[in-house]
Amino acid sequence: MKMDKHRRWTYSITKLVFWTTLFAGLRFFTVYGPWGRPDMAYFFFTKDILKGKPISVFQGSNNKSVARDFTYIDDIVEGCLGALDTAEKSTGSGGKKKKNAQLRVFNLGNTSPVPVTKLVSILEKLLKVKAKRNVLPLPRNGDVMFTHANISYAQKEFGYKPTTDLQTGLQKFVNWYLDYYSIGEKKNS
Repeated sequence: MKMDKHRRWTYSITKLVFWTTLFAGLRFFTVYGPWGRPDMAYFFFTKDILKGKPISVFQGSNNKSVARDFTYIDDIVEGCLGALDTAEKSTGSGGKKKKNAQLRVFNLGNTSPVPVTKLVSILEKLLKVKAKRNVLPLPRNGDVMFTHANISYAQKEFGYKPTTDLQTGLQKFVNWYLDYYSIGEKKNS
């Protein structure tokens, strides 16, 4: 039996209201760590530095450094669990508990943007290899100079507090990378 669009919508809304389905949107800011995405800068920088290939480091106008709010995967997981664990305790907007907030959106980030040039310097130190940097102007493809997560709502709702600094997180990533790809002995333990 084929249901028209209006009926499906009505059915969905009825279930939403009846079952008080709770939703949480989670916005992750530059997640990094073991088992990470190979298309992220920290990952392919590591690969290319170890292979002796040049890496492209972008900068903005007037030689301004591009910065990202790098967030270690364990801190993201803590944020996801916090959002799940507090779904039924949410105050919703305004802090006055009337009923469960059906839709919440949280930024999960580290709140400490770091210049990409510093990321490269940390990787050089951990890998004990000097990177061949190719400094280029930031392309006009929609990428931004700077990302910074406002985590105040996540802090208020479930006490979100990222704890892993970039040096520590990259050390864990590099150890994993060298082990996973069987690249010599681990350079740093």
